[in-house]
Amino acid sequence: MKNFLVLFREPDGRNDVHTDVEITNHQQAWQQWMEKYIAEGKITGGNSLTLHGKIIKGPDGHISDSIHYVGTEIVGGFLLLKADSLDEAAHIVSSCPVYQFGGYAEVREY
Repeated sequence: MKNFLVLFREPDGRNDVHTDVEITNHQQAWQQWMEKYIAEGKITGGNSLTLHGKIIKGPDGHISDSIHYVGTEIVGGFLLLKADSLDEAAHIVSSCPVYQFGGYAEVREY
């Protein structure tokens, strides 16, 4: 088995409006998806990320109170995934709920 990092990029949730029912359904979909792949030993770690952080840039290590945005897109979370190949990892991630609210994922071996 190989190790993969999955980065979830999604719209900043503060800018999107979803009903309580949509949010509950989305959270349940994530829970069911995660439980399936944890039970199979494919997901070995990960978490969502807060909207608070710091960016460190430049040779002087300048620190600013912010997170990286591209437009309104943020990195919303990550997973550590085990799979036999990049194709298998991508197939697993293709079924996750991040796409329900306009997000997408990047899978990379480490």
